Order: sequence, then C-alpha cells, then structure tokens
Amino acid sequence: MSFIVYTRRRKKKHKSLEGLTKFKMSSGSVRFLILRSSRSLSYFPGAVTPGIAGSFRGYSSVCATEEKSTKDSAIDMALNSVVKVFCRSSKPSILQPWQKKFPQSSTGSGFVISGNKILTNAHVVADHTFVQVRKHGSPAKYTAKVQAVGHECDLAILEIDSKKFWEDMKPLDLGDVPALNETVFVVGYPRGGDNISITKGVVNRVEVTKYSHSKTKLMTTQIDAAINNGNSGGPVVMGNKVVGVAFQGLSNSESIGYIIPTPVVNHFITNVEENGQSFAFSSLGISFQNMENAEIHKRFKMSPQMTGILITKINRLSSAYGILKKDDVLLSIDDVSIDNDSTVSFRNKERINFSHLISMKKPSETTSLKVLREGKEHKFDINIKPVESLIPVYQYDKLPSYYIFAGFVFIPLTKPYFDLCNMSDSVLETMPKQSGEQIVVISQVLEDDINVGYTSFDDSQVKKVNGVQVENLKHLRQLIEECSTEDLRFELDTDKAIFLNKKSAKKVSSKILKRYAIPSAMSKDLRS
Repeated sequence: MSFIVYTRRRKKKHKSLEGLTKFKMSSGSVRFLILRSSRSLSYFPGAVTPGIAGSFRGYSSVCATEEKSTKDSAIDMALNSVVKVFCRSSKPSILQPWQKKFPQSSTGSGFVISGNKILTNAHVVADHTFVQVRKHGSPAKYTAKVQAVGHECDLAILEIDSKKFWEDMKPLDLGDVPALNETVFVVGYPRGGDNISITKGVVNRVEVTKYSHSKTKLMTTQIDAAINNGNSGGPVVMGNKVVGVAFQGLSNSESIGYIIPTPVVNHFITNVEENGQSFAFSSLGISFQNMENAEIHKRFKMSPQMTGILITKINRLSSAYGILKKDDVLLSIDDVSIDNDSTVSFRNKERINFSHLISMKKPSETTSLKVLREGKEHKFDINIKPVESLIPVYQYDKLPSYYIFAGFVFIPLTKPYFDLCNMSDSVLETMPKQSGEQIVVISQVLEDDINVGYTSFDDSQVKKVNGVQVENLKHLRQLIEECSTEDLRFELDTDKAIFLNKKSAKKVSSKILKRYAIPSAMSKDLRS
C-alpha cells in the first residue's frame, strides 16, 4: 500500500522550522506508520532529512512488530496443527529382489488439513510397514494409515482413526505462492531435538526443479532457510496461510531449502478427492530443443515475432502421438506463448518452464496446442494424460519383479538398478513402443555348472528368446515355460547369446534356489 510522510527541513542554524516536503513511499507489508515528533529526530548530513530518518525508525519498529506477530501466529498454528511422524520402513533390495532390507526407523513432520487428514511427504512414509503420529504437547503416539501417496510430487495423506487425537486439532488453510523476498516460517521437527522448531526464511525464486524423491520436474519455491532431516512434510507459513510443504534441501549448501508450492499441493489433494487414490502427473511426452539460435528460426520459417521450441521426438504412448510431428515448432499452450528458451511468463517479470502448464492439467483435460509446421500455423486440441516411462525412475511401496531360471536372475530395468550397473546411458533415451513394455535384463548369475561361461553376462539386456522379441518380464517367462523345443536361445543386446537345454535347466533351477535360500523362482506379480 502507499502512504504519505510529511517532514520539515531545518535551517542552517537548526533553530526554526520551515518548508513542508512530501514523500511518497510504497510497501507491500506496512499497514500503518507512527511518526515521531520532529524535535526528537536526529540529523544525518548528506543522507536523509530529519523527518525521513525519524520515519524510517518508526517504519522499522512497525516491521519488527508485524514480524513478531507473524511468528507468534505461526507458533499458534503449529501448536494445534503440526505433528511429528514416526515411520518404520523396509525397502526392497535392488540386487536381491526376493528379499527386503533390514527395517529402519525415521521421522518427519506433517500438518492437519480439512477432512481430518494429515498431509506429509511421500518420502517420509515410503515403503512403510508401520506409521505413527504424535501431536504437540502429547506423549502419546497414534497409529496412522497411509490413505494416498503421490510419489511424483512427494506428497502423502495420512488418516487416524481416533477421536481423542483430533481433539483441539485445527486444519490449516492453503494460500498462494509467495512473492520474491517475502518472509516465511518453516515449522516442523528437524533432527537435533524432539520439540517443535520454527525457522525464518525469505523466498529466493520460483521455478521448475527436479524432485529428488521421484526425479520428476515440477514447480518449487526456493527459500534461504535450511530444510533439514525431520523438517520434511512440515508446513511453510506466511501470515495465517500455508504457502508450501518443506521437502528437500540443496546438498553441500547452507541455508537453501525447497518447498512444494500450493499449486502442486492443491493439484494432488484435488485429484485424490476426485479419484480416491494416487495418480500420475500429465505430460506431453515429447523431446525438444530450444530455439535461441537465429539460423534455426530461418530454417523453420518463423516470423520475427514467433517464439517456440522444436519437437525432436514423441512418445508413442502420448496423447500427442499421431497429432504432433517431428520438426513441429510448438508455439503456445492454451494461448500462452512459449519463448525460445522453453519458458512462459509467470507473475511479474518472472518466467517458468512451460512443463508447469502441462503438469497442472487433470488427466483427460483438453489442451490447446499451436504449432508451426512447414511454415504454416496449426491448432490442435488434445486430451492430455500421464505418459508411461519405459524405465521407471522410482519404485516405492511395492516389491520388485524378478524371474529366476537356470541361475539367471531376470528383472525389468529400473532407474535405481541402472544407477548400480554398467549399462550404456543411451538406454535411458529409449521410448516405449507399446503399453506394458519393459527392458528385461540379467541382473546377476547364480553360479552353477549349467551356466558356466555365462557369469559375466550380468547387466545385459535380453532382446529375444528363440527369435521372438521380448515384450516384458512376464512375456519372457511365458516364452521360456511354453517353449515346445528342447533348446533355448537368448539373444542379448551385446550380440552375444546364451544356449540352454530346457529340460536340464528346469531340473537344476530348484536346486539353485535351495542352495541360495531363495523362497521362490518368481515374484508374486508373475504368478497369476
């Protein structure tokens, strides 16, 4: 708001007052100003006039009072809304998918939202076996049920079936994305103590960033308050509203934290309310390159006013497949122009990656795309939807798939496994050709006489079985078990091959499982 400050200038001898000067000032947070008497003001030669100096001191007092009031408000909200989450989890083993790792305990934060539910981070309760919640001021822990999880956006909703727990608990309201340089307070239970903690920070930037839990790129808000272990899932408040959920920090950097902004939070909550379960975020399913070079504009017959991105590949499972084409220039989404650096306008002189517009779409929601194709503009309406990834980037809350035959451990390729193996990076760029497709690899070879000479074939992709292209792990098992000949030939991506006698291999497989104390030759999902 704007306000007027009146001051009087002093003469050289400083004995009388004359001249009325008016100054107009602006502030987004000051609601009132208390001016001190001009007689009590100090004079700062060469800096500001006495009246202005006095007004700044008054302004500082007001700001300090308001900041204290905001912090007190955050504390009051925290006492009745913020909880500590205790999770016992057991993660599956990537290299030994038939067993889980030793159980571990961890803690996080959460807060009450409408409908007697608690919002927290997905990574706080990922692979959970037992979850409890404790409210402020109470020694009791209450058993919680994970109602919905959105691993992509790193959010989860908990339910507690106890009337006593909900006594005096108040839901928090969600606000807007805070402006740059706004002061916010992070509330939660970071490690280093057992009581609730409140830290202050300032908003530095709003942009699309990779979420460390899922590797998905979504909108984030960066603040200069550290987000430590245990803070995850706690609210970030400004005034009497939640403006985000604390979820990750920047490694090797101090006092840099990231929060999940309310547009992403609202999108998650709304979809859970409508669908009653977790969901995936929508995507165009395209690969593209920026068009900041002048020559590329000439090559694709763009006018001087046109901006956009060049489409280089389209996922076959995308709703845009068969509509968009390679070398199309994507100009706008729902009439929002895309710049040559793949950003769109966001608030006052801020910009954000265009993918944010797509990620906020509901599944099957109509999206209007304007493209330039061979010098002519075209407009297409498509029903946007989530796009399956050929190589899953994460795997939580479920047991991994595997199939063991003749000591060869076959698994579908995932990003967690890729990070541990020696496969080429080019495989990550591969797009699926059909729904349900998987890249099947040999994760290890359990040594036996029958597989002598093949033990170095781990990390190899199985392309074909007896000349038939492998579609996924379930298909590979089917090709082996329904094989009508005695000979099995596995063709690998390395141009090498494995040759087995089916009868001998089947006979020895049970002995290998017993030798290595493996309870089953396949995961539960393959038994049906």
